[in-house]
Amino acid sequence: MLSREMLANTDLQVSQLCYGTNMFGTAIAQERATLLLDRFLSLGGNFIDTARSYGDWIPDAPLGASERAIGTWLKRNKRDDVVIATKGGFFDLRAGDYRNRVTPQDISSDLNQSLEHLGVDRIDLYWLHADNPEAPVGPIMDTLIREQKAGRIRWFGASNWSPDRILEANAYARSAGSAGFAAVQPFWGLGKPDTAAATQQGYGHYYEDGFAKLHQLGLPMVPYAGQSRGFFTKADRDGIDNVPEPIKSMYAQTANATRLKAAQAVAARHGVNINAVVLSYLLSQPLQTVPIFGASSPEQIEDSVRAAELSLSTEELSELQAD
Repeated sequence: MLSREMLANTDLQVSQLCYGTNMFGTAIAQERATLLLDRFLSLGGNFIDTARSYGDWIPDAPLGASERAIGTWLKRNKRDDVVIATKGGFFDLRAGDYRNRVTPQDISSDLNQSLEHLGVDRIDLYWLHADNPEAPVGPIMDTLIREQKAGRIRWFGASNWSPDRILEANAYARSAGSAGFAAVQPFWGLGKPDTAAATQQGYGHYYEDGFAKLHQLGLPMVPYAGQSRGFFTKADRDGIDNVPEPIKSMYAQTANATRLKAAQAVAARHGVNINAVVLSYLLSQPLQTVPIFGASSPEQIEDSVRAAELSLSTEELSELQAD
C-alpha cells in the first residue's frame, strides 16, 4: 500500500507515487483506464498526472483524450479523494501549432479546456508544460497567480523549465505576494540519458543539470520518466542490445550498463525485481521526491506500488549512481 505525504509548499496530501496517464483515451481505452485508476486508488494512490495535450498526437482521438478519460472516471468517484495534476502551455499538436504557447492567453485557454475535459472546477496542481525563455517571467506568473486567486487552480508548478528560470520566476512571484512555483517536474530517473537523443525526442531539462539547488531550497521534485522508460527492466530481461529503439538510443551507454549491474545486485540483495529498485532510487532520495510511474495493467501498478516498501541506504544510492 502507498502512504500519503504532504507535498511541500502546499496543502496537498499525495501518495508516494504519481500515476502518469499519457496513454489514456488512446492506447488505453476508457474501460481499461477505469480499471487501472480503480486499482491505483485501492492501493492507496491518489496523485494523478495528465496534460491538456496528451492524446492529441492521435488524429482521430478526442481532443484532450487523457483528461477526458480521467474526467469520465471522476464522475463515479469522490473528487476530493484524488489530487489531479495537469499541464498546459505546450504545443497545440492537433492544430499543428508549434509556436511557443507559454503566453497568458494560451495558458488561460488551455486551463479552460482542461477544466472542461476533466469535468472539475479546479486543478489541484497546474504545471506549465514548457517555458518561453525569451519572454519575461512577470506576465506568465501574473497569469498563474490570477488563476490561483480565482480558485481555478490550487497550486502551480514548472515542468521543463530551467533551474535559473524557476528561481527568477519565484523571485518575481514573491515580490507580487505569491509563493510561485510550488513544485518542479524534471526529467529524472536512474538511467543517465544521452543528451542529444533525449532532446531530439522532446525531453526537457534533466535533474542532474542543476536541479539539486532547487531541491535543497525546499522545492519537491515530481520527476517524469522515473522508470527510465523501462530501460532497466527490458535490459535485465532481454539484454541491452535487444532494448527497443528509441529507448536504446537514449540509454544504451556505458554508464547505464554499469548502473544495470548495480541495480541487479541491489535487487538480488533485497529479493525484489529491477523495477522496484529503479523506482526506489527516486523514492529513497533524501529530499522530497514523488516519481511519476507508468502502467498499462493492474499487475504493473501492483508491481510499482511494491517499490514503496523498499528503502535504499545511502550506500546503495551511491552504488546505483556509479558510472
